[in-house]
Amino acid sequence: MSLPTTARAAILTALNKPLSIDTIELPEQLDVGQVLVKVLYSGICGSQLGEIAGVKGPDKYLPHLLGHEGCGEVLTVGAGVSHVQKGDKVVMHWRPGNGINAKPAMYRWNDQPLNAGLITSFNNYAVVSENRLTAISKTFDNQLAPLLGCAVTTGFGVVLNNAKLQIGESIAVFGAGGIGLNIIQAAAMVSAYPIIAIDTFAGKLDLAKQLGATHLIDTSTSDAKEEIKKILDSELLDVAIDNTGNTHVIESCYQLTHSKGKIILVGVPKHDQDIRIHSLPLHFGKEITGSHGGESQPASDIPRLIKLHRAGKLALKELITDHFKLEDINTAIEKMRNGSIRGRCLIHFEHSC
Repeated sequence: MSLPTTARAAILTALNKPLSIDTIELPEQLDVGQVLVKVLYSGICGSQLGEIAGVKGPDKYLPHLLGHEGCGEVLTVGAGVSHVQKGDKVVMHWRPGNGINAKPAMYRWNDQPLNAGLITSFNNYAVVSENRLTAISKTFDNQLAPLLGCAVTTGFGVVLNNAKLQIGESIAVFGAGGIGLNIIQAAAMVSAYPIIAIDTFAGKLDLAKQLGATHLIDTSTSDAKEEIKKILDSELLDVAIDNTGNTHVIESCYQLTHSKGKIILVGVPKHDQDIRIHSLPLHFGKEITGSHGGESQPASDIPRLIKLHRAGKLALKELITDHFKLEDINTAIEKMRNGSIRGRCLIHFEHSC
């Protein structure tokens, strides 16, 4: 079977606009460390919504491809690749793993260069850097594998690496989306208490309860600060995690944690918005830090998480609540924005069916 020369892709052409769905040209040959992957399923992370909205500021790489968690099959590899081979099933992830950190692939669209990062997954064929791929068993469910590319590895990494959450510590999770749900699931595994899930959408909170949240706060009807004080009997939190990127929420996280507490920022505020905090407590043990994918190590974390899932200790199927075709990706994105998707949604490609 000959290798593909084109792909169907969702392309970001302008900020705050729907993605364009079109055919693109693949590079004529692979560079050192590059891998050609047939993408089977892709998740959509809140990070992509942030990219589309220009959260970090002007985008100098437009037009470009998107997507950073997926599952695929290796079709062929470039020079120097040793950690994956033709025929491997792979998790596609944005955090670096084993292997070469290759150059970003250069695609073409409408006879013009089309930019891409070291991984993209909103295209049915993708050229990916070797170190953004981890081979897994061919028997593992294709639909569950994308979750290990970001949502689950980030959520567990936030709890274990950033927060270093201990048995019996209290934690509040602001934002119960794909990553927030896995923070809750990981917090339950280490026996934190209470585990407080905060969101504006009741459907997400219902799922958070299934995955281990002991208390739920719906901010569409309740004040989070007051409710947390009631739950803790006027004490303060050990750990507060923000997944929203909302500066007011971040400031609340800081105010709600005690003098030795930890505030972990997963969500990213807009580039022109700053937080205001009284910094003195930081000199005496209070911590506030930004998370970079939970500082996860895909090459070692993914096999361990698969082992937990197979032992019935890690919920994955329950996280997937919606499915879309590539052509409907803009509908999926809009549903994520308006909160009608409770968990993680998957984009599936025709050749995966």
